Amino acid sequence: MKFNTSLIKASFKTLAVSVSVAASIIASPVSAQDVGWPEKEELKFGFIKLTDMAPLAVAYEKGYFEDEGLYVTLEAQANWKVLLDRVIDGQLDGAHMLAGQPLGATIGFGTKADIITAFSMDLNGNGITVSTEVWKEMKKNIPHKDGKPVHPIKADYLKPVVDKYREQGKPFNMGMVFPVSTHNYELRYWLAAGGIHPGYYAPHKGDTSGKLQAEALLSVTPPPQMPSTLEAGTIYGYCVGEPWNQQAVFKGIGVPVITDYEIWKNNPEKVFGVSKGWADKYPNTHIRVVKAMIRAAMWLDANDNANRPEAVKILSKSQYVGADYDVIAASMTGTFEYEKGDKREVPDFNVFFRYNATYPFYSDAIWYLTQMRRWGQISEAKPDSWYMDIAKKVYRPDIYAQAAKALIKEGKAKASEFPNFATETGYKPPQKEFIDNVVYDGTKPNAYLEQFKIGLKGDTQL
Repeated sequence: MKFNTSLIKASFKTLAVSVSVAASIIASPVSAQDVGWPEKEELKFGFIKLTDMAPLAVAYEKGYFEDEGLYVTLEAQANWKVLLDRVIDGQLDGAHMLAGQPLGATIGFGTKADIITAFSMDLNGNGITVSTEVWKEMKKNIPHKDGKPVHPIKADYLKPVVDKYREQGKPFNMGMVFPVSTHNYELRYWLAAGGIHPGYYAPHKGDTSGKLQAEALLSVTPPPQMPSTLEAGTIYGYCVGEPWNQQAVFKGIGVPVITDYEIWKNNPEKVFGVSKGWADKYPNTHIRVVKAMIRAAMWLDANDNANRPEAVKILSKSQYVGADYDVIAASMTGTFEYEKGDKREVPDFNVFFRYNATYPFYSDAIWYLTQMRRWGQISEAKPDSWYMDIAKKVYRPDIYAQAAKALIKEGKAKASEFPNFATETGYKPPQKEFIDNVVYDGTKPNAYLEQFKIGLKGDTQL
């Protein structure tokens, strides 16, 4: 009989931790301020094979979950819909999620369910890639300096190519990973900023294609399938997380033209989501999960990303991302390769802890809701108060604060590494660093929407 030695080892480590903690509890009762012992110790978390699932893998591999008395199994999921459904029906205790998934589920776009998040997994980490054929046409329109394209590359330079394809009767198809994904909204944002209409959703009319009035037609493709779908000619470009942009470069089939860092500097990306019912039933467990993941995020960004090579080794394992070390390292270690040979320093391409990356800001949630409204996933106008109410229902900085304070008390983190919980409002100051220079103020969602030439706003309906 063949035994899984890693699981046996993990089990003994968990037992040792449990005995040790039990002994300490008997010796000195836990104070009211401390996090109680987990109500559920054996947990199964889901993820999609992307580098930004790293906090889960690191928390597992470095023993941070075990330090919290948690025996965790990590399981890759087929796609984002399956992942969400399994969290809703209880097959998964929680999961690496698209930031828009808890919000979309809560407002009933797609599957209706109460999902919350108390932990933001990362900032940035995505890119937009076009086929080598499209790049050759697009490149003619891009200004160059010292023989290299000037970045950021705007969709203005893609527009003549899209127009040409449409004149030839060829639909300009592009891929994104899910209707409520960051990738969908970033791709739409970039296209619209360059005068290319990415289309509308009209769920009230039974149309959830997102292609109404579209000049570029966006459809769902699972992340690991992006390069092969591009190579087959089914799509001409896509927006996806790593390592699937760099994979296109390595295979010589596509060119990443822009990162999401260049579209919206330090944008929120994935979250860790659980059902509200699960969170209510297992509050101590939830706080301990967040504690472990905060520690993992800290480790990933420590000492100017000094741990990233080790993180890449972890992620390259088949049970996690399973891509070649060099492909993952191309972005995880602070560089990003655009056109073959055009490798540039992008130290903040993947951010896991600095800039308060792990804190669930209400303003981040509201940005996603504004994009849902802009592209018709929210059919009718909503007052500013509605956006704020939904954000507070889904994003839970109160749970995050409990986890962070416990880590500070235990000496595993410093108070200076977190927001000031006594004064934090959950709203970032107005953000200016978008590719189209539009300023985003999370306290004024409707005024924000009014600034766009393309997209729904006010009382506009399809």
